Amino acid sequence: MENEKIKILGIAPYEAMKTAMERLAKDRTDLEVDAYVGDMDYGRELVLRHTGENYDAIVSRGGTAQLIKKITDIPVTEISLSVYDILRAIKLAENYQERYAIIGFSSITGSAHLLCDLLQYQVDIFTVQSAEEVLPLLTRLKNEGYRMVVCDMISHTEAKQLGLNTILISSGVESIEDAFNQAVKISRSHIRVRRENIFLKEILKGTGDYTVVFDPEEKVYLSTWDKENETEVYDILRKELPQVRSQESHKIFRNIEGTLFSIVGCMVSYRDAQYGVFYFTDSKIPITSGKYGIRFSNKKEAKEQFFNSFYSITGAMGGLADSIEQISQSSFPVMITGEKGTGKEQIARALYTESALQSNPLVSIDCAQLTDKGWTYLTNHYNSPFNDSDNTIYFQNVDELGQERSRQLLSMITDTNLHRRNRLIFSCISQQNSMISPEGQEIVKRLSCLTICLPPLRERIQELPTLASIYLSTLNVELGKQLTGFEPKAMEMLMHYDWPQNYTQFKRLTRELAVLTVTPYITSNSTAVLLDKERSLISGSCEALEKSSINLARPLEEITREIIRKAVADNDGNQSLTARQLQISRTTLWRYLK
Repeated sequence: MENEKIKILGIAPYEAMKTAMERLAKDRTDLEVDAYVGDMDYGRELVLRHTGENYDAIVSRGGTAQLIKKITDIPVTEISLSVYDILRAIKLAENYQERYAIIGFSSITGSAHLLCDLLQYQVDIFTVQSAEEVLPLLTRLKNEGYRMVVCDMISHTEAKQLGLNTILISSGVESIEDAFNQAVKISRSHIRVRRENIFLKEILKGTGDYTVVFDPEEKVYLSTWDKENETEVYDILRKELPQVRSQESHKIFRNIEGTLFSIVGCMVSYRDAQYGVFYFTDSKIPITSGKYGIRFSNKKEAKEQFFNSFYSITGAMGGLADSIEQISQSSFPVMITGEKGTGKEQIARALYTESALQSNPLVSIDCAQLTDKGWTYLTNHYNSPFNDSDNTIYFQNVDELGQERSRQLLSMITDTNLHRRNRLIFSCISQQNSMISPEGQEIVKRLSCLTICLPPLRERIQELPTLASIYLSTLNVELGKQLTGFEPKAMEMLMHYDWPQNYTQFKRLTRELAVLTVTPYITSNSTAVLLDKERSLISGSCEALEKSSINLARPLEEITREIIRKAVADNDGNQSLTARQLQISRTTLWRYLK
């Protein structure tokens, strides 16, 4: 690098300086100069025009140099006006017979005061702070009887237009030579730093992970992301920047082209500005969100899902609202129980969005849908959420794990302190008038879980008119309708129905009634038809089981196995279809068949 020539863009305020630059550059082997003549505005235009030509430094003088420093990252070296340059100009003015003054920026007038004091010259000296002050000052001086000014190039141009005489303070060759020396020195350091940055970037690429840095204007400052979808990834990260700015650390999980990434964002100070930095850790295996029973979401997504649920209706939580608010602030494990359709998943989301860990991801694991691949990822992969900390992990339908996996999960939780490093939430189904499963009871006992028992809809039947009206109002907005309620007899039918599938069923049937209704009120006739259809569907499933001629005088495990085998046979061996029909995972089905 020491033998490389430094390429300099030279901007001179007058032709003689341009000539001096070119003459000095010819005698040097360490630099080459492209020199131009221009004032401040033209100098700015020159820099913008030649930015892409890989100049290592810019050399200019006075106000032009100061302006250029504000518009480019290329090092700018200023040709100083030395004491000797100012002294030469003062000596030239020594024999001038009429009134004159010295004007300029502080870099000129400071030295001028010193020289005039030493030489005992009585000369008026005026300092300007900006180019805009020059013309008014010169106009005032002319009106006060001044006929000449000793000045820099900016004042020289304006004074000539006003008809004043001028002595231009010009830079000697020693000042230009000194500026070239500084430019070479600074440029070599700048090039070294730039190459070090490239080197560090390559090192970051070699780690196997990715880093993306945004500057204060949210432009990409540094990125080691080398895939084609960089625009999509940068847009994802920009949306997270407000959260990163408001917290010390912000963590998200994102599925990008079938690969799960854990992304941690933080702010880093650099040159009195804040830069957003995102660090990627990729799981190395393709995990599609929700495909293997594992789903990752953030606070915004959880809130949107809760908003579309039954519990988003004001008052739908009933007497549980205060308990849920208090429990959400604690860090203890929680077990949510209730019959099917009581909205356990939505309560888990409510606990997460109000908790202290709401800025970190919610990891939802549906134990009923958890495949062997998903279980292996959770228990054996280095990037498993079980190896992470400060997240909320929700085990949905934990009673579907089975005895062996439930035992393994509990052992893993306690052995690795998973419940102390993360907030754990569990849910399991309790049948009508029955306790939760033995697996659920063991989790509550071993982890000292706080418990939330969701009441079935039949226990809140007196609240049904209120809940139905509020939900109907929501449906009016969603469907663009103006329904005003239910006929009295229709509401009576709804209140006498036992709602075996609880809030999920209530929401589904109310939506269907709203879609089908073309009158201002939902009629008793349409309600009766829909409820009869619902009863037929549910009773049909039960009757099919009763007519299956299954011997019930056996252990439950044997009965279950026979039902599953019969279902597989009825579906011509299609295990995926059978699993969906029985509402169990393929892993559970495979285990029973084995």
